[in-house]
Amino acid sequence: MVGVLSGARWGDFVRPVRIGVQLAPQRADYVDIRRAAAEVEALGADAVFTWDHFFPLGKDAGGKHFEGWTVLAGVAEQTARVGLGVLVSCNSYRNPELLADMARTVDHISGGRVILGVGAGFKEREFVEYGYEFPAAGRRVAELGEALPRIKKRLGVLNPAPVGRMPILIAGGGEQKMLRVVAEHADIWNTFAEGEDLVRKLGLLKKYCGEIGRDPASIEYSVHVGGDPREVGPPLRELGVSLFTTSTSGPDYDLDTARQWIAWRDEQNS
Repeated sequence: MVGVLSGARWGDFVRPVRIGVQLAPQRADYVDIRRAAAEVEALGADAVFTWDHFFPLGKDAGGKHFEGWTVLAGVAEQTARVGLGVLVSCNSYRNPELLADMARTVDHISGGRVILGVGAGFKEREFVEYGYEFPAAGRRVAELGEALPRIKKRLGVLNPAPVGRMPILIAGGGEQKMLRVVAEHADIWNTFAEGEDLVRKLGLLKKYCGEIGRDPASIEYSVHVGGDPREVGPPLRELGVSLFTTSTSGPDYDLDTARQWIAWRDEQNS
């Protein structure tokens, strides 16, 4: 195992546990999403996320669905405290400068609460039906690596600028290319990896950080979770994870898992 809380430190401080809730904007009316977002904030979650898909995931691919960034703008207007993000924006769907401008705008709507999540995308149907080329995975990752400096540059020249320093979250676990992009550009790394797979990827991420002279502890680790937090949480916490995100879909957004993880967070941070 990687050293205890080795990725959860910022300077001399151990990062507190944070809980995100991803409200998938599928199979629901907007009023359902709005109601769920208000409840998530009232529960005390640290972040509300949408996603960047154009169709529902799962068997009912023809069900109701809304675009993630415009949903996020609405959630930004109705909430006051929680962090906000798209988990994650597909780099191929928007010009990098446009994505930076969109994120900056929602950041102002929210008063500085945006987490800018980006990834390489993976759903071929979405690319094809919306008129985007669907290149091989390696090229998509390479294009993400090329886009991130452009995003950062645009964030630096927009008028007005983002409210504060907007953290960049990168999702993906490709061990030869994606983790190098994470090492160079991410404030937060988001992954679905678990167990020995996660241990191996963390080791590689630290290796790549060392190659470019970056402190790997400057990157926050983020995972998607479910189940009992008292069983699932401690092993991940030992590996340095500090941002734990549950996911739920409409039309009836079930927040029971989120409640359990928020209660566990409070125990861990007390």
